[in-house]
Amino acid sequence: MPVRVQTEDFDLSTEIKQLRQGDARVGAVASFVGTVRDQNDGAEVSKMTLEHYPGMTEKSLEEIIDQAKARWDIYDVLIIHRIGPLDIEDQIVLVAVTSAHRGESFAACEFVMDYLKTLAPFWKKEDTEAGARWVDARLSDDEALKKWQ
Repeated sequence: MPVRVQTEDFDLSTEIKQLRQGDARVGAVASFVGTVRDQNDGAEVSKMTLEHYPGMTEKSLEEIIDQAKARWDIYDVLIIHRIGPLDIEDQIVLVAVTSAHRGESFAACEFVMDYLKTLAPFWKKEDTEAGARWVDARLSDDEALKKWQ
């Protein structure tokens, strides 16, 4: 399954091995793992909670995979996005892309991550010393997305 939204952690090595297993065409795998930081916007973060809209979120992620496959000569894409409460240093997201050559995988991986950071239907709340706060996409994330439009 190319899209998984889950509370459980994931193992990078296992996921990439399964993604490329049995496909001898694969010459490149590009991946990105996002983790929970202890700082954001000048505040100390103690915990993060991610929420989503079941069904709509998965469909949205599948559509971005279809767009990536239409833009680049890639073989497969895996997106794992965690939800629920997460601690500092926990893994949040994995995007992995397979192709024959690295350039296609790198570009598609970046494209998918730029989409995830700005348009995917996830809601992120951080716990800080000043209390809980919802986090919006950064201006820099919006700018990154523009290069694909």
